[in-house]
Amino acid sequence: MTRIASLGMYDMPWLHAANDAVWAGLAARLRDAGMADVPETLDRTQPLAEIWHDPALLFAQTCGYPLVTALKDVVTPIAAPVYSVPGCAGASHCSVIVVATGSSFETLADLRGRRAAINGRDSNSGMNLFRHAVVPLARGGRFFGEVVITGGHLASLDHVATGKAEVAAIDCVTFGLVRRHRPELVEGVRVIGETAKSPALPFVTRGSASRDEIGMLFSVLRETIADPDLASAVEALGLSGVASVSVGDYAVVLGSEREAVAAGYPILR
Repeated sequence: MTRIASLGMYDMPWLHAANDAVWAGLAARLRDAGMADVPETLDRTQPLAEIWHDPALLFAQTCGYPLVTALKDVVTPIAAPVYSVPGCAGASHCSVIVVATGSSFETLADLRGRRAAINGRDSNSGMNLFRHAVVPLARGGRFFGEVVITGGHLASLDHVATGKAEVAAIDCVTFGLVRRHRPELVEGVRVIGETAKSPALPFVTRGSASRDEIGMLFSVLRETIADPDLASAVEALGLSGVASVSVGDYAVVLGSEREAVAAGYPILR
């Protein structure tokens, strides 16, 4: 049975070619190393949630928050990516807090009672890190007047730029890639701050994968990213390397949640 591969976390249409090139290089190396049933192409037909839960999963990328919540024991980390975009440091990233370009807001505190946009309640960058940043400002378990769920970071950017919301927290990798490839999509927003950092979105495989298979995936992934023939595709994705990582390294994600709960701010609102 052919396995499943996805690079769906940063797979905007203008990055399809780069992701396809990286996967082709990675898949070829896996076959050369003796791995069977390596898919020829990335799966763009299934929702990411289904891909992550599929027992045929070979390679994917997920968010750090579901990794330690809904996907605990369902997937296992292979590596954490190292991105060369502002807001990243080694294998960590943050979210940038954005408001409309023409607004008068200068700090997060200025947004009390306003409308915030988030990509989803299960997002580390769009919700969990955002909530952690708001904790010191919340009163009685509330800070914003309203929180709207957009379904994605690009939609959150559009909400802020068009006035449907006043503020959003955008994964700095997404923001950096959009600014690099589609700068017109961020012309309507400006950054007023950053959240705390947490480990970058991990590359994962199925939870039952053997240690040898995980080791092979890590080694081949590192070789692929360093391949000079793939330099333009790797650069387009903002990648500069990978780092070893375990589920335990993502404990900081749940730590942010526990701090919010302890402070009486369990829900971003």
